[in-house]
This record gives sequence, C-alpha cells and structure tokens, in this order.
Amino acid sequence: MAIKRNKRFHVEVATSALSDIMFFLLLFFLIISTLANPNVIKVPLPKSDANETTNKQHVTLTVTEDKKYFIYKEEISKDQVEARLVAETKKLKDETVVLRIPKESQVQELVDLLGLGMKNNLKIIIATTEK
Repeated sequence: MAIKRNKRFHVEVATSALSDIMFFLLLFFLIISTLANPNVIKVPLPKSDANETTNKQHVTLTVTEDKKYFIYKEEISKDQVEARLVAETKKLKDETVVLRIPKESQVQELVDLLGLGMKNNLKIIIATTEK
C-alpha cells in the first residue's frame, strides 16, 4: 500500500541578498554620476549670488580665454556658432543654451552671442559660480 504525503514543497527564492546588491549598485552609480562632469573645458566663470541648477540636458556653448568656441567638447569656428547652435537645439528639441564664458571676456563678445540667441529665438543662460 502506497502512503501519500499531504505536505508539498513550496519553491521560494531568497531575495534578501538581491536587495543588498541592488542597494550597493544604486549607491555606486549615484556616486559615479555626480563625479562625471560633461564640461571638461575649464573656464573661470563669473560669480553670482543667485545660482540655479538644472537637471535637463541643454546645449553647452563654451568660449575660452583665447577666443576658441566649443559646443559640448567639440571645437568649432566663430562662423559656425550660429548654424551649429540652431542644429543642436533642434536635435534636442530644446531652445535653451548654457553659455560658459570667462569672466574676463569683453562685454561685446557676450552681447554678440546673446544677439545670436535672440535672432534664432534661443534662450541663453549664462553659467556662473557661487560667490
């Protein structure tokens, strides 16, 4: 006579170790993402009392002390600035441009770049550092 057991085995997956691993991975990526700086070109920015930060990805135009122009990290000539800004903003579908210009630059250079923005309906934000 065959005796049947009434107890059945239930399959369980231990997830306590998985949550620990996920926590450490999340912590690792948060630390690494704060260390990654997309603007590698060093420019002494003007100082300001009121600073705001943005989490969105915007087009970055950098002007160095020796009058070299960069969109993101790619160097471009002064003649290409307007066309490239329009193309990059259309690609991102965002009219905002972050302008990183040295604090020692001439006002006329800043006015020329702001004029390009107004001509093409771009919102130009001047990047600053805290006082």
